[in-house]
Amino acid sequence: MGIIEELLQDIPLPRMVKVRQKFAAPEIDDVAGAVHQAIADAGVLSRIEAGDRVAIAVGSRGVADIDILTREVVHAVKSAGGRPFVVPAMGSHGGATAEGQLDVLEQLGVTEAAVGAPILSSMEVVQIGQLPNGLPVYIDKNAYEADKIIVINRIKPHTAFRGPVESGLMKMITIGLGKQKGAEAAHAYSFKYMAEHVPEMAKISLAQTPIIFGLATLENAYDRPAKIVAVPAEKLEEVEPALLVEAKALMPKILFDPIDVLIVDQLGKDISGDGMDPNITGRYATPYASGGPNVTRIVVLGLTDKTHGNHNGLGMADMTTRRAIDSVEWEKGYANALTSTVVDVIKMPMVLESDEMAIKAAIKTSNVFDMSQARVVRIHNTLHIGEIWISESLLPDALENGQIEVLSDPADIRLTFK
Repeated sequence: MGIIEELLQDIPLPRMVKVRQKFAAPEIDDVAGAVHQAIADAGVLSRIEAGDRVAIAVGSRGVADIDILTREVVHAVKSAGGRPFVVPAMGSHGGATAEGQLDVLEQLGVTEAAVGAPILSSMEVVQIGQLPNGLPVYIDKNAYEADKIIVINRIKPHTAFRGPVESGLMKMITIGLGKQKGAEAAHAYSFKYMAEHVPEMAKISLAQTPIIFGLATLENAYDRPAKIVAVPAEKLEEVEPALLVEAKALMPKILFDPIDVLIVDQLGKDISGDGMDPNITGRYATPYASGGPNVTRIVVLGLTDKTHGNHNGLGMADMTTRRAIDSVEWEKGYANALTSTVVDVIKMPMVLESDEMAIKAAIKTSNVFDMSQARVVRIHNTLHIGEIWISESLLPDALENGQIEVLSDPADIRLTFK
């Protein structure tokens, strides 16, 4: 037995109970129909003239039904006589390469065959202006050369800053369409100024490029579309802050606080830009955002397949596993960190040889007075927290909360490992 096994052999593992967290969750039944209704309500198709080449900007996040959203926007553009094509709008994601970004879209179900339009992926950009402080503003060259541009994105709280506009359409215009250079420019002065820079840079893009509208989605607590809105370009600055307020009200959360150990089965760029959403875990990489539960230790057991080795966010964990580290492709996470200037997210947590040892290490170092009563929560990822596992010690909290339904009897945590 090695020294680590010896140090951890007597740490008790809790029995776990499966529970359902219940949230108010409005949901759109017909997403395709809702896209066309939103576009009709905004009256924006008249801005497309017959023969116009129309760039449709699609990002890298795990937006619910992004393939359907894209496909229906393509159909709408064609119905107006336009010639649509898709451009990846994801900053430095996909390893900051054209091929990598094309692959990210494919993993999200956005292919030429699925959406009915060609995809033009390039990292080439055009500088279209600069802020008074000298920060340049860029846009994807293929989009810039189009006759019209449409952006699609989900509105939600950002993971690293707070402001009237966070993650949404204006950020997509500034950072997503700006590709690696645009993302680098927007992050150059840190997230401290992001709330100011995103809308100011977006206003330059709106003035200098043929953006006609944005299609915004809001998702419910179960990662399903709750609202779809088409926002004319000239109304983005006015409308998006109100949509962000709605999005925050729809966000799920872990209904247990404090937590001694939070176990996250998987993190990945397809789950959150930070791998695991700090709004859910309560663990942020910058001091410019806050919220979520008070968590002492975080354990990440693995990476998603769709993150393709990008370990961005793993640095926010305290413990991880050898299998997680073995799946990392370091340059992908490093590319994100070098672009965003946030390096804590790609640092190395303590690496243990198994899930069991990683969890034991977290419990041992959580400083709980009675380790057999550690408050442990286990989630699959931060996008899906409707059904989660809690330690037996949290059962009293669960039984007193009307938003929580107990689904199972207590079981050995080893039996829940996948």
